Amino acid sequence: MNRKLIRPNLTEIKERMSQDKDRDKDASHKRMHPPTDTFAESYYYLKQMNKKTPMAVVYTSGEIVEGYVEWYDRNCIKLNRDNAPNLLIYKSSIRCIYKAAESPEGEGEPSGGK
Repeated sequence: MNRKLIRPNLTEIKERMSQDKDRDKDASHKRMHPPTDTFAESYYYLKQMNKKTPMAVVYTSGEIVEGYVEWYDRNCIKLNRDNAPNLLIYKSSIRCIYKAAESPEGEGEPSGGK
């Protein structure tokens, strides 16, 4: 039995390689979009969750609740509280979050005399 060896045509391979290089050059000149997620929020929540830092959550209505963050996702956080029910709070209803030991600017006792 006589078998014929099939060899690829080298000119076709060279053309394909040069086309691939041209595509790579075009792709490298295009501007990359900025990342949509910086992971800063995740880092902050994970840090506070691991330490069980007492946090104060200020609602858009002005009400303040305190507790520590047990978990979070894209839309809400779960706030555990001592001697009170735990809360599932939508992020859209949160004005700000801060550590309970600190007080945010503009709140607390007004400065000045009586």
